Amino acid sequence: MKIQPIISTLLFCVSAFLLHGQSMDDARSWYLEGRYAEALPVFHAEYLHTPDNAALNQWIGVSLLETGRVAEAEKYLTFASQKKIPEASLYLGELYTKMYRFDEAEKEFGKYQKANRRNDEALNRLAVKREKAERLKRMVSRTEDVQMIDSLVLPKSGFLAAYHLSESAGSLMPVNAFFKNLPANAGTLFMNEHQDKMVYSQGDSLTGRDLFTMDKLVDSFGNEKKLPASVNGDGDQAYPFVMSDGLTLYFASTGEPSLGGYDLFVTRYNLASDTYLTPNQLNMPFNSPFNDYMMVLDEEKGIGWFASDRFQPDDSVCIYTFIPNPQVTLIESNDSVYMAGRAQISSIADTWKEGSDYTSLRALARQTAVVQQEARGDFAFVINDGLTYHTLSDFKSSRAKTLFSEVLALEKKWQTMQAELAVKRDQFAAGGAANNTLSQAILTMEKEADSLFREKERLKIQARNEEATSVNH
Repeated sequence: MKIQPIISTLLFCVSAFLLHGQSMDDARSWYLEGRYAEALPVFHAEYLHTPDNAALNQWIGVSLLETGRVAEAEKYLTFASQKKIPEASLYLGELYTKMYRFDEAEKEFGKYQKANRRNDEALNRLAVKREKAERLKRMVSRTEDVQMIDSLVLPKSGFLAAYHLSESAGSLMPVNAFFKNLPANAGTLFMNEHQDKMVYSQGDSLTGRDLFTMDKLVDSFGNEKKLPASVNGDGDQAYPFVMSDGLTLYFASTGEPSLGGYDLFVTRYNLASDTYLTPNQLNMPFNSPFNDYMMVLDEEKGIGWFASDRFQPDDSVCIYTFIPNPQVTLIESNDSVYMAGRAQISSIADTWKEGSDYTSLRALARQTAVVQQEARGDFAFVINDGLTYHTLSDFKSSRAKTLFSEVLALEKKWQTMQAELAVKRDQFAAGGAANNTLSQAILTMEKEADSLFREKERLKIQARNEEATSVNH
């Protein structure tokens, strides 16, 4: 007689009995507290015995919906809605909204409205759901024509492994890889190519997360600054990435315009006003009613990545690889089903251009940057006829090193300002109604750039004299 299978069966039966007989009250309490993942196993065990229980179907459907298992939730919510449970109709309408099935969503909302026509609180809840559905419907009609060349599902805890940036694009790491005292879920940190400036999120679920910057001062990082309110608005701000121009910032926010969870935004640093412009929310398919974050554009590779947990289990996220467009191009189609599929990214093959082969681009996207091993100077600073420095570690005088660190910071700011001026001069040359305003902005920036230039040259002379004195002694 085989004893082991019998024992295993008995243990399973006992576990199922305990789960079924002793935990339903707990599961209902967890459900009401929003602890859906904990309630689900108990509800599923009960469902094996009473699959026709309409309330139980609603609880399972809502729990699946709230834990990201949208497709699985439809079956249970449909059953409960057909059994005339109003709350099931409301949640089924929300589910259809998330799947961009707006006509079906409105039918369910109509059923909920009919059942609650004298309940002002319920009707207010419905109004919020309908408003979100209308907003999503408008955004689907403005979906960008983006070529998605690859997708990869990873555990959320290790999703950065999919981002293979070239050296010129900078680097990404968990915040706690740099700040060792922070927990593992503290967010991400972006470091620029020269490894002298970083942007990162700081905070927690209680205080909220905001974005901060820090600069390298001589041999260590300091001068921490919180980004202004134009970026750090309502909700959490996290997952920053700065383009190689040093001005364009992508980040994710849960603030007021968000469609649900984190949404992707882009802003640009304005040198003239020394602040960031009002962030713009990205279009679909980059954003969705789920969490969308960690937008990265690698100009050297000509490739972009972003993360989304749309239609993924709680612990997983999908990293999409795409070809960035030089300018925003919207899809033109009257086919609502096709538009919904493109907005959802239901199939990356639907985004491909006829006759295109993305094999080499996929390979490039997965290629890890090769760091040059040969020694490479950061600058060329002449001390005297026989002595030229190439790194800060060459300095003998700590005072001279500090002064030249300021020179490097001013040099970078001056070069960025020159690039901004070149753009504005081109705009001025093209003409337009705003030329008077543009002319004034150019004059103001030219004065600032001239002041910066004179200051960095003054500091250069001071640093050279300080170092020469140290070397001679």
